[in-house]
Amino acid sequence: MSAFSRFTPLISALPSTVPFVGPEALERQRGLTVKARIGANENGFGPAPSVIAAMREQAGDIWMYNDPENFALKQALAAHLGVQFANIAVGEGIDSLLGLIARMVIEPGTPVVTSLGGYPTFNFHVSGFGGRLVTVPYVDDREDLDGLLEAVRRENAPLVYFANPDNPMGSWWDADKVVAFARALPENCLLILDEAYSETGPASSLPAISTLIDLPNVLRTRTFSKAYGLAGARVGYAIGVPETVLTFDKIRNHFGMNRLATVAALAALKDQAHLAEVVHKIQAAREQIGAIARDNGLLPLASATNFVAIDCGRDGVYARAIVDGLIQHGVFIRMPGVAPLNRCIRISVGPARDLDLLAEALPKVLKAIG
Repeated sequence: MSAFSRFTPLISALPSTVPFVGPEALERQRGLTVKARIGANENGFGPAPSVIAAMREQAGDIWMYNDPENFALKQALAAHLGVQFANIAVGEGIDSLLGLIARMVIEPGTPVVTSLGGYPTFNFHVSGFGGRLVTVPYVDDREDLDGLLEAVRRENAPLVYFANPDNPMGSWWDADKVVAFARALPENCLLILDEAYSETGPASSLPAISTLIDLPNVLRTRTFSKAYGLAGARVGYAIGVPETVLTFDKIRNHFGMNRLATVAALAALKDQAHLAEVVHKIQAAREQIGAIARDNGLLPLASATNFVAIDCGRDGVYARAIVDGLIQHGVFIRMPGVAPLNRCIRISVGPARDLDLLAEALPKVLKAIG
């Protein structure tokens, strides 16, 4: 049977793709069970008990749509961050917000600057709106701020993406460098400053809200998926000047937010004591992952995120063999998709039982692949 004939030329030219292969797909494809889910940058420690209790208490209200203005959550976030209500936009995770921002700026052929090997879902949205990706290689496993700035100026690009702390390498820049980069950009170039890992990095990596809140060409994106342990709830938000933030209301899905996800986010925001406890667990798990890597002759890279990139010392073929070998033992991890970053594997934090499975399986895999 032939396909529908009146899709747009852009859609017809795009491949059907999923930027990330999930552990569920691997279970289906390979007929195995994932025992240690430590590859998707999730927070295996989960949300606070207070969050679960709040969701259970209000589960009976799920027949109602969520407030299309997201008033309570925007108000709570504004108070938490010390900004105005009008500085906040809420969306279905950062991924959804990235798609909306791409739609705001990109027309077919628009140059968009990002790092070669950076977050692939952003690239997915750029391609989906017909943008032209202009990529800048990492330098010393960090995004190259000077290179990104030069590319923006050379291409007269209206959009640039920069994650700090970084995915997939876990590296980071200190706040003063980030602020200098943002203020050096042309006024007609919008910066997406992706701060998904803002809670897990050193305080020195996070610019104060006040240092960038006056720039109309900066949108900072954050999420409840990582430190707050709510990846499955899909709650993200953007911070910017009111005039820029208001643009989301022109194109967002006003009933896109899940009612119970909003309940969960509000409860999580209130429980800062649990957040501090989880951040401590994340730091301890990073150290444990690093120790497992060193015990097996591999090099863990310094990380400010909820995962650790591990240099396998060879090439992407070897790193892929480790990833494939571990899944046969029920241990799900990932690796960056672009050389030379793909010499690394990437392991997310998780409870001790998951990391114990990694410690048991890794030497077996390394011995098998030689």
